[in-house]
Amino acid sequence: MTQATTTSETTEQKPVLDPALRLTRAEAVIHRNTLWALGAGVVPFPIADLLAVIAVQVKMLKEMSDVYDVPFKEDLAKKLVASLLSGMGGISVGAILGGSIIKLIPAFGTALGVVAVPVVAGAFTHATGRVFVMHFESGGTFLDFDPNKVRDHFRGEFEAAKDKVAQLQQQEKSSRGKS
Repeated sequence: MTQATTTSETTEQKPVLDPALRLTRAEAVIHRNTLWALGAGVVPFPIADLLAVIAVQVKMLKEMSDVYDVPFKEDLAKKLVASLLSGMGGISVGAILGGSIIKLIPAFGTALGVVAVPVVAGAFTHATGRVFVMHFESGGTFLDFDPNKVRDHFRGEFEAAKDKVAQLQQQEKSSRGKS
């Protein structure tokens, strides 16, 4: 008697995360990268601080793509982050750039920039993360993300994040003071 052998193709699939666990992981990614953005905003060199913040955001989006199992393309992520920033309007972009460039003024400018830029950088990072969580939770990818469609939601997240990030910054300062 011959034994029939069957071959079955096995494809390796990542286990689908429980939605609550996935959301918890995504929020942890946002929190961790918001802290990194606060640190990047303290970089004392104008424009270098903004580049550091963008690098943190791209890193955050890579980590988010891992959580949501969404293909990641760094160049596209950079464009989407830049598009979200530019979508905030001229006054907001001017304030962000002004906060960075003011660091050129010795002493006073550096002190003011080191206080203002981290909060804006953290809020921008937090808002970016929240908008992408919403997008990925609805089944979206980087390829179908439309910054124009989420502009109002992003602005709302950014405004809400400013207070939250300022509190987070104070908590970090006080916890470092206790160490």
